Amino acid sequence: QVQLVESGGGLVQAGGSLRLSCAASGTIFRINTMGWYRQAPGKQRELVAAITLGGGSPAYADSVKGRFTISRDGAKNTVYLQMNNLKPEDTAVYYCNSQGPYGLDSWGQGTQVTVSS
Repeated sequence: QVQLVESGGGLVQAGGSLRLSCAASGTIFRINTMGWYRQAPGKQRELVAAITLGGGSPAYADSVKGRFTISRDGAKNTVYLQMNNLKPEDTAVYYCNSQGPYGLDSWGQGTQVTVSS
């Protein structure tokens, strides 16, 4: 089992920045991919950014390219999402996700991000 705890959400004005953190614990050695998803009211959950722990370029949704950056600190077992130039349409609950072999698929509890215009 992998446990994920997000932090860093909040209320920010359009054009502002926030950094989300996701701390992983448990059987973290099984994780090969970590990502951030978001879900706005009345919409489906969507992938925002993902990173493979073995290397390679991160993946981003087109809507956040150039504004959001996903990164990780292996020593702290933590993944970050730096969000710059936030827009009202970025308002959503953001969820951390980890995936691995044998059906490993874990989710955090979510953190609210609200961007005011």
